[in-house]
Amino acid sequence: MTGPLRICLIASSRFPVAEPFAGGLEAHTHLLATELIRRGHEVTMFAGPGSDESLNTRILNAVPFEASEAARNDVAAWPVSWMSDHHAYLTLMLELARTGTRDFDIVHNNSLHHLPIAMASSIDLPMITTLHTPPVPWLESAITFAPSDSVFASVSHATAGAWSATVDSTVVYNGVDTERWIAGAGRGPAIWTGRLVREKGPHLAILAAMASGIPIDLAGPIGDDAYFEDEIRPLIGADVRYLGHLAHHELVPIIGRASVAVVTPRWDEPYGLVAAEAMSCGTPVAAFARGALGELVTPEAGRLARPDDIADLARAMIEASTLDRGAVRAHAVRSCSVDTMTDGYEALYRRMAREAVAA
Repeated sequence: MTGPLRICLIASSRFPVAEPFAGGLEAHTHLLATELIRRGHEVTMFAGPGSDESLNTRILNAVPFEASEAARNDVAAWPVSWMSDHHAYLTLMLELARTGTRDFDIVHNNSLHHLPIAMASSIDLPMITTLHTPPVPWLESAITFAPSDSVFASVSHATAGAWSATVDSTVVYNGVDTERWIAGAGRGPAIWTGRLVREKGPHLAILAAMASGIPIDLAGPIGDDAYFEDEIRPLIGADVRYLGHLAHHELVPIIGRASVAVVTPRWDEPYGLVAAEAMSCGTPVAAFARGALGELVTPEAGRLARPDDIADLARAMIEASTLDRGAVRAHAVRSCSVDTMTDGYEALYRRMAREAVAA
């Protein structure tokens, strides 16, 4: 199948796909939608309130639901936010079951919710789901209900391997806009970016920076107020600054002037978008060797450290900061570009569309 495709792109119902992004998933979805539209495809993005309207966005709003007093008093009742997400995706999938074939050729589920996968058999459209996380129970359970012709993509070989006992998937690496994340001169403080939550380990980045003697800046949304107040704020000082939650155009020069970017996941990182962004700016990466970071951060682009080992991370920061920034940038352009990512998805879309026509 050649020519433009009509693509239904399912995103997060909880966090807006708009800057400043809540996390890497929202940034990835925005970039993919933008590039698909630029290539001439007709994209409709179903996403949470506040999402970028320029991406032909339809808000994932559910039919309003107000639980009865008796239901609210149930000690086992799901939180209101869970019910809201559930109804948002249920509403969408029922709509696609009614009218999807009239409006779309392909459904790309880029959310972390179980209902699009579990209800895929109810829509007469090919669906691809991107696996953005290690295996989680709600998605594993949903996959048991998915039709046999469902297609899955993983954002790294590490993620594909983690899911291999449950489902086969094609690796399509995430990408960054290397024309937007431009090279910087370096020579500044280290940088840590992302949601400030315990599982991303920003306090470990600070402790490693202190051990290395390299000042460090942190930028991103505070996802856990108690954690920030207990673990981060006491460490802020002359050589440790929190810059706030910044948009991409604000982050680019900050990352570009950083001597090294520090990536400290405390879980098996499925991809590591912040590492790709840093390398695109020519900034070498010092990261814990978890998940896909061993695939992404190669010796010419950074150094890996033993997970949770502050002294080893300090060593990695010092070594990475001496790497040639041109080589780091070249690695990102070769391996982490939006073109490479979108080419991968386009190939899957077209194969699925051909098979659907032939069926």
